[in-house]
This record gives sequence, C-alpha cells and structure tokens, in this order.
Amino acid sequence: MTQRANTPAMTGKVTQIPRTEARPVVALVAHDRRKDEMVEWALFNRGTLSRCSLYATRTTGATLHDAMQADMDIHLLLSGPLGGDAQLGSLIAEGRIDAVFFFWDPLTPQPHDVDVKALLRLAVLYDVPIACNRSSADHIISSPLFTVPEQYRKDRGQAGLSSTPWAR
Repeated sequence: MTQRANTPAMTGKVTQIPRTEARPVVALVAHDRRKDEMVEWALFNRGTLSRCSLYATRTTGATLHDAMQADMDIHLLLSGPLGGDAQLGSLIAEGRIDAVFFFWDPLTPQPHDVDVKALLRLAVLYDVPIACNRSSADHIISSPLFTVPEQYRKDRGQAGLSSTPWAR
C-alpha cells in the first residue's frame, strides 16, 4: 500500500478541510411558496449579506440574483429536489457553512422531504445556526457572533461532535 505525498491533516479519523474564508459563509434556501419572503428578507439585509460568501440552491439563488440586480455573487448549488439540499448538507458536514437561512414550506409536501430532513438534522448535529422563518433569520443575522465567525468556528471545531451527547 502506497502513501500519498500530500495527505491532508487528520483529526480523529476525519480529514479536516481547511477554511480560508474570513467572511461569514451563508447558505440561502427557500421553497417555492417562501421565495418571495426570502427575497424580501435578503433585500432588507442586503448590506450584511454583501459582506458574506453566499451559497444557494439553484432556483433560490437565481431568484435572489435577479432581485438584487446582480450586485452580489451567489454560488449556486443544484436545485433542491435535484440534489442541492444534499450538497448543502455536505458543506455543513465539512464545516464550510456558518449559518443557514432555510425558509421551508411546512404545508406543502416536497418530493425531496428526506433531503430536507437530512439538511435540518445535519445543521443541528454540527451546531450550525439555522433559521426556518423570518423571525429566527432576523435574530441570527443581527447577532454580534454573525459578523465575526472566526472565534465561533474555532470553538465549534475544538468541541467537535464530542460536545453533543447524542453523537457520542
């Protein structure tokens, strides 16, 4: 068995992906019946969001991009039902997302409900703040911890899954 020359550092048995972003990394997702609410919220918080690295599922990101008149760079993932929620869950598990704003529709069955549930579960498991409505989104984005993610990332990284009793 040969060893690769540039093997990433291992912590426990999981490869740690290096974080180079000094800005908050934010994910934006909205189900169809909540997209207008997401656009309204994002426009109201445009100044704060402009100082973030933004990721969004395809349709949500395109809707936001059009509404904000292309003044913010939004990294597009796949559409939610086509794997975008799963992609976002992967980014959360890799420690690459600082906060999720997910305006989901609790009254409409989704073809990808299992992915939605997995995304919510991963956010809780990896201690990533997740807002599912405008009120919780306002609380998260106005927190003093939101604009300076470095210390929070460091604390969360040191604690790892050992800080959650159900994950031991």
